[in-house]
Amino acid sequence: MAEHAATVTWHLAPRAEFSAQNYNQDHEWTFPGGEVVPASSSPHYNGTATRVNPEEAVIAALSSCHMLTFLALAAKKQLRVLSYLDRASGTLGKNDAGKMSLTEITLRPRVVFADEASPDEATLRALHEEAHDRCFIANTLNAKMTLEPEIIDL
Repeated sequence: MAEHAATVTWHLAPRAEFSAQNYNQDHEWTFPGGEVVPASSSPHYNGTATRVNPEEAVIAALSSCHMLTFLALAAKKQLRVLSYLDRASGTLGKNDAGKMSLTEITLRPRVVFADEASPDEATLRALHEEAHDRCFIANTLNAKMTLEPEIIDL
């Protein structure tokens, strides 16, 4: 087992308003390696658009986990990957219990392989399915997850 950590920090500015209708939601995420990520709530909830919000972070974490798992599987099969791009998205709505949640996350990976390593469509889809099945973050979330891999014909 491995333990992971993050520190979330928020401070009220001197003389700033703090009421149910108005307070600053900007904060920072600090990770053990020293990386600091400016964060806020979604602009839909009065957050700052230029900062990462928790919903975007969950979508990025799922996409990143899927990609890293996919790359590991491709490397084991000696399929040389040249690039990987995913324009992932998620939908915030009410779940079956009536609570707000990310109800659906869609991954749209586009993978480019070296010519000699390009798998056929069935192999590519199987790799993505296995990556999804083995992804730690996918196994943690209960949102509906959809995979829409782009098939590239070279």
